[in-house]
Amino acid sequence: MGLGPFLLLASLEGLVQAAVLSLSALGLCLVFGVLRVVNVAHGEFHMVGAVIAWSVSHVLFGHPLLGFLVALFVAPLLVGLIAFTADRVILRKINHNPEATIVATIGMLYVIQQSVLIGFGPDARAMEPPFYFHINFPWFGYSGYKLSVILMAAALLLMVWHVLSRTRLGLIMRATQLDREMAQVFGIPVGWVYGLVFAAGAMLAALGAVLMAPIRQVHYLMGLDPLLMSFIVVIIGGLGSIRGALLAALVIGMSDGIISMFFSPTLAKMISTLLVALVLIFKPEGLFGLRKS
Repeated sequence: MGLGPFLLLASLEGLVQAAVLSLSALGLCLVFGVLRVVNVAHGEFHMVGAVIAWSVSHVLFGHPLLGFLVALFVAPLLVGLIAFTADRVILRKINHNPEATIVATIGMLYVIQQSVLIGFGPDARAMEPPFYFHINFPWFGYSGYKLSVILMAAALLLMVWHVLSRTRLGLIMRATQLDREMAQVFGIPVGWVYGLVFAAGAMLAALGAVLMAPIRQVHYLMGLDPLLMSFIVVIIGGLGSIRGALLAALVIGMSDGIISMFFSPTLAKMISTLLVALVLIFKPEGLFGLRKS
């Protein structure tokens, strides 16, 4: 295979990574943008979403597409319920204090991880793709499911954009983000908004996990990489900037996929970490973040 076709293959792999990373990073960015807290357990919500997807696909008999579609609905819903409960029981009690929230979510990370280890086991398990077909390019065949992941992620991102920018719920979230006290004066239940936003961030991570589960094996330690990559994306794009997070996810996902295929995944992670260091040195607020006066 020549350089051109190999670059096309690497770019397609990068687009798949960027699509899933966009969902996960958007969830982390949304939580920080509204609550102004860092959710260290974000990667574990991704992992739980994949575990639930695998479990649903193995419980349901019939065509794998049925299990996938059910998992695409059930996994985010259950993960969102877990996250909402955690916010009401734990984070609300510490008044969403930024420093205390980091400690609390680290504790949540280990509780979730060890609970899945006990219930799911230490072995990595494969989830069957919902359908099998290949798109035949002149140089190689490519998985039709992977291409569908890009399209499904794009559709989900458009739905999130519509909710945030065109609905009353999105207006309430933006009002809470801009001025919590004024939102309370106008009767907005800020506590419930915080819980729903925390759940929404976890649900986006779970959606990305369901899309990725048929591509990568499911195991109880798989939350580390999405957490690291989401942090890299959010820092580069600018804390709280959704536009920055989406653009950074595209750049980081594409570069990670291409560099991983041409060289090694380790080098790709090293370059992403170097980019974070450069952004923190020369533009600490991120590419699209607001500079503090």
